[in-house]
Amino acid sequence: MEKELTNKEIEAIKESLLARKAELMADMTEKSRVNPNESDNLSSKFPEYGDKPDENAQEIMDYSTDLATEQILEKVLLEIDDALKRIDNGNYGICRYCKNPIGAKRLMARPTASSCISCKTELQENE
Repeated sequence: MEKELTNKEIEAIKESLLARKAELMADMTEKSRVNPNESDNLSSKFPEYGDKPDENAQEIMDYSTDLATEQILEKVLLEIDDALKRIDNGNYGICRYCKNPIGAKRLMARPTASSCISCKTELQENE
């Protein structure tokens, strides 16, 4: 059986998750603008390079890339928030499917993991 995390290790993971969350929020704020019509009040900025066809094409390509990046950042932020809630609730490191402890090595490698390797492997095989 794999070693479980100590409280000190969980606290260090929490600090690193909070730091990563702050970095991601800064990245999102830099790439986004306030939009009162969006639930999170941020949406990707549409770049303005000029009126020439090649500039317009570049604007659309960059906007599409920024939009995809924003969606990935939002997903990562949700995973971080979920992990932080599990830490605060005292059930961090417990697999959401089988309720067994998640190995320390897995959590150190992927602090947002919510399932053990066995359950994750089974889920991927059934997709």
